[in-house]
Amino acid sequence: MNIKMTTAKTKLREVQEQFDTLFGQWPRVYRAPGRVNLIGEHTDYNEGLVMPAAIQFHVWVAAATRNDRRLLAHSTNFSETVEIDLQSQELRPKNHWSDYVLGIAMMLEQSGHVLPGANLLILGDVPIGSGLSSSAALEIASGLALLGTAGIPVDRTKLAKLCQRAENEIVGARVGIMDPFISCFGCSGHALMLDCRSLQYCLLPVSSEAQLVICNTMVKHSLANGEYNSRRAECEEAVRVLSHFLPQARALRDVTLADLAHYGGELRPSVYKRCRHVITENMRVTEAADALRNNDLPKFGRLMGESHCSLKEDYEVSCAELDLMVELAQKQPGVYGSRMTGGGFGGCTINVVDGQAVDNFQRNIFRDYQRLTGRTPQIFVSTLADGACEVESA
Repeated sequence: MNIKMTTAKTKLREVQEQFDTLFGQWPRVYRAPGRVNLIGEHTDYNEGLVMPAAIQFHVWVAAATRNDRRLLAHSTNFSETVEIDLQSQELRPKNHWSDYVLGIAMMLEQSGHVLPGANLLILGDVPIGSGLSSSAALEIASGLALLGTAGIPVDRTKLAKLCQRAENEIVGARVGIMDPFISCFGCSGHALMLDCRSLQYCLLPVSSEAQLVICNTMVKHSLANGEYNSRRAECEEAVRVLSHFLPQARALRDVTLADLAHYGGELRPSVYKRCRHVITENMRVTEAADALRNNDLPKFGRLMGESHCSLKEDYEVSCAELDLMVELAQKQPGVYGSRMTGGGFGGCTINVVDGQAVDNFQRNIFRDYQRLTGRTPQIFVSTLADGACEVESA
């Protein structure tokens, strides 16, 4: 515990001093965590159930107000500074990291807030492009910074919704609510089961005997974004067809396995498979929540494995590297469960591992994956973390 506190203090001081060097001001500092999704994949945009957890990797944003209406955002990761004029009528995304800052600023303004200008310094240790939601962490941390420096009270649910809109409308990614929500509402030592329709959630304790081990395959196949949007379109197509027979069905959340068996012949075969994944995945999330309540990690791990098989075979968003990483993990002693996490086609797996087996797990996975693929994986161990906050000196 003391090591983590010292590390956070050190990082805070580092961010403050970098900001002072760059802008000649002493800032307020905010951070937001990345996330893994333990189970419940591709259900969020179908108004279903998900079970994410915040992790101990963050995007930090230091901020101080300016006397004009410009945002001057400097990324230490990309070593570049971008200017955004909030009074401009020509604000447009650029397919650039700054679109996430632009997006949340535009959404806050559209929601009725008049933001002052601000200097921003952004530093992230969430691995980019690995499915750990660095984008939502950047948006949430930037949103907190913009609201905090403006003296505007923070409604976390509203902020999460605005970040989702920013990705949908400005960045062009049709993401659901899960990523910004867990970045806002994460709780140390707990997973969070979220109903993506009502936004009601409950916190579920994860045994301290287990640790999360994140294995980055170091691949991200180029079809990922297009296929993600394609899966959403297939789910929407299914609802349009099934709603003729099930008038109450406004999302796949409202369709049961019995409904699918009865009316699934009206669907294209690929769309039928997408539906089967979403319906059974919602069922698995409910079972997984019961498993955590009962501290039944073996059952939880079995459900993780079933989830990966469904994502591979029915939703078809896995890839050879993810499948290999899961296969290797399942052979290791002390592993409760393993599955891909995130949108798919590369990125990371999430593994729930007995704490005493973590060192051997890391060593074996690193060696075997590298030997079989020629790629050097990244392997991270994380506890379940708290959500976004302002970071203040102790």
